[in-house]
Amino acid sequence: MTGNLRIWPIVLLLGILSSPLIIMYVFQVIESVAQPQPGTLMPGEINFHNWRFLWQELDRGRPSIWTATINTFIFATTIALAVCALSSTAGYALSRLNLPGRPYFLGGLIILHAFPTITLIIAIFIVLQYLGLFDTLLGVILVKAALELPFGIWIMKGFYDTVPWEIEMAGVQDGASRFRVWWELVLPQVKPGLAALGIISFLQGWSEFVLPLVLAPGSETQVLATYMYSVIQDDAKLDFGLFKAIGMFYSLPVILVYLIFQKQLMNIYGGGTKG
Repeated sequence: MTGNLRIWPIVLLLGILSSPLIIMYVFQVIESVAQPQPGTLMPGEINFHNWRFLWQELDRGRPSIWTATINTFIFATTIALAVCALSSTAGYALSRLNLPGRPYFLGGLIILHAFPTITLIIAIFIVLQYLGLFDTLLGVILVKAALELPFGIWIMKGFYDTVPWEIEMAGVQDGASRFRVWWELVLPQVKPGLAALGIISFLQGWSEFVLPLVLAPGSETQVLATYMYSVIQDDAKLDFGLFKAIGMFYSLPVILVYLIFQKQLMNIYGGGTKG
């Protein structure tokens, strides 16, 4: 009972601090389905005119919202799969193998992750043009996955460091190959961290704006972030109600992911920080 009483002040403080954000979301939801009455904050008649982008194209030449949604889903999912696959192997090698210059390589990973992406845009633009991948979804996926890899490798290396050597030694003594030991004995031990990394990579891909805007400007390669930008780009046709409705549509999957997988996301802070 005493423990619960100690928690309540913290809950109250968190509620006060988060109330502006909650109020902002509430008003965004309300104004996406009902414009406020002139001179007041009270909502007017409810209608779904602002949500018309779900069943019709807004302007000629602009892709439908569903094309942008599919592109965003492919973009975020492929990035998550690529980062998890490469980080799970590279992290294991850095954790278990006594590689020459390993501390310097790990330090380089941190520097690469901290390096501002915008400073690399021109070089990336030239490389993608040379490879014929400019204005393609594949090109942006490769770039974003490469930029997320340093963080993923570092996190997975920390999770592998928490796995006891005795588990691997038992597999080796039973005659299993190094790959089989990793696949059947070690990898299951770090599945919570791998799941958390996959979720974070998916969210990073879902929210990416700069890379698709610069490297895939075509209408058929638009993602939801650049689709929203195209809606507010023309000041003469700016519709705040429409923009808020698209914003709600864009943010809903992110909110659902956080609500469903919040325990998995906490594994990043609980297990992937050693070493």
